[in-house]
Amino acid sequence: ALLLTIFLGAIFICGQAYEYGVLNGEAFTIRSGIFGSTFFMLTGFHGLHVLMGIIFLNVVYGAVMRGRVTHEQQFPLKAASWYWHFVDAIWIGVFTIVYLL
Repeated sequence: ALLLTIFLGAIFICGQAYEYGVLNGEAFTIRSGIFGSTFFMLTGFHGLHVLMGIIFLNVVYGAVMRGRVTHEQQFPLKAASWYWHFVDAIWIGVFTIVYLL
């Protein structure tokens, strides 16, 4: 499940990079008003947090593979899960505001 989550996070980052490449210059840029700057700021900060989550999950996966995360010592796994779910919950708000409204 950790590897699948890392993979899906990487797909999200690739999709965001593709979207930035398509939007930048064609539809709008960061300088094209309040929507452009807000869009790039919100999605950029979220992408940064996803990237940090991917790094966090990779560190936890390495600890799991080395046997440092056990049934008795699960805090690294729980902390990574809490962080990832927080980033997911924020994305629901960002997606709703930027893409649906």
